[in-house]
Amino acid sequence: MTPWREVEDAEPEFAGRVRALFEGRRHHTIATLRADGAPRISGIETAFADGELTIGSMPGARKGADLRRDPRCALHSATVDPVEGAEAQWPGEAKVAGRAVAGSPGAEGEGDLFRLDVDEVVHTHLDAAATRLVVEWWTPAHGLRRVERA
Repeated sequence: MTPWREVEDAEPEFAGRVRALFEGRRHHTIATLRADGAPRISGIETAFADGELTIGSMPGARKGADLRRDPRCALHSATVDPVEGAEAQWPGEAKVAGRAVAGSPGAEGEGDLFRLDVDEVVHTHLDAAATRLVVEWWTPAHGLRRVERA
């Protein structure tokens, strides 16, 4: 298992940028797998606390049922378009893939609360000159990697 704290410990600056993208907006997107294996996209809120990335699901929601049956999922931060003429200030977008583990410690209230066992973290953004797309990704096995595309 790889809790969020391991990403923060391994690459604090990278993890901080990803976390800021998730914390900067309330609503995000999660991809889960339906019983027939087809993907399901749903809205979701995330939280970072005590070194964990957590997600919740309302009582009876299909995404919670999906995650209890097959914990594989992917989160996508809210996205905003780059402002024309100020593309270099675009914060980019973040993605986290992993497995949802039910019953996050300290869970209160109704619904499902999960913590994420992290498989991959991605930050896509522009370089300082806003001329190249930069994709940085971290995995527990390979650490932080980066590619740039024109």
